[in-house]
Amino acid sequence: MKTRIALLALTVALAGCGQREALKPAAGQSLPQKPATAAVQPTVPQLLTPNVDTRPRRTDDLLTRSEERPDDRFDLPPPG
Repeated sequence: MKTRIALLALTVALAGCGQREALKPAAGQSLPQKPATAAVQPTVPQLLTPNVDTRPRRTDDLLTRSEERPDDRFDLPPPG
């Protein structure tokens, strides 16, 4: 019982540690250099947001329904 209470208290304490301010560079530091192909320096939210190439989505599904696969003559058991 005491373990559960301690675990619950630790969980609540960790949940309260979330950062609520916007991210910005540390004092004396600057953002990374502007990419050579970029027209303007990207902002912090732009740098933290993944682009489409980073997280591609699957647009085609190879199997649309359950089908029995044809025999594969190259699907051989391991030698030995």
